[in-house]
Amino acid sequence: MRVLVVVPAFNEARSLPAVAAGLRACGTPVDVCVVDDGSTDGTAEVARGLGLQVLRLPLNLGIGGAVQTGYRWARARGYDAVVQLDGDDQHDATSLPALLGPLECGQADLVIGSRFLQPGGFRSTPTRRLAIRYLSWFLRFRCGARVTDPTSGFRAAGPRALALFADDYPSDYPEPEAVALARRRGLTVMEVPAGMRARSQGRSSISALGSIYYLVKVSVALLLLPHRRLATGARPSGRQGEAT
Repeated sequence: MRVLVVVPAFNEARSLPAVAAGLRACGTPVDVCVVDDGSTDGTAEVARGLGLQVLRLPLNLGIGGAVQTGYRWARARGYDAVVQLDGDDQHDATSLPALLGPLECGQADLVIGSRFLQPGGFRSTPTRRLAIRYLSWFLRFRCGARVTDPTSGFRAAGPRALALFADDYPSDYPEPEAVALARRRGLTVMEVPAGMRARSQGRSSISALGSIYYLVKVSVALLLLPHRRLATGARPSGRQGEAT
């Protein structure tokens, strides 16, 4: 497969060298595209200095707009798969081959890297873990998606998911909604264990108040999710080793 790693980045100049080093050391040949989401700290210049392809947005669109830009760029250039990986260096790139494996053998259309399927490692704060459990339950209730880490920004999309997300991708706090969208369109969703670490540079864009808005916004979006009949042959999503 021709694989493009899309790295959405807003003011991540200090973290990008570690992200690039991790991707080079993961042992999988991939192309890397940093989507500079209106940064003001030289993110684009740092990425170019690291030899990475850069798409620079003139203003901050948010994570959804940045990621969809990467998907559209990948489709236009004939890539077979897209890996999303955050620009804050929290994701362990050594897990990348595990994400691509189910795509290569046709087991899944969308593979999510879950921090909760791997012992140890960063788990975030108790409050955020509770919110993640709530979103996991809500996704299962609304569309049958069984995912333990629906907010994970480390995921791989095969050809069908790539085509879907290039045309239609949630704009604000998109990760849980993207899972629901994939399931409603009959795509196969799977989780695999993936390492995650605490952010070493900068800070999260989601404040305490933002976390409340996150939950309310995603909950409403899932409630308004249109009921679509799954495509023939679609399987319920689940963890690695389960029918998905």
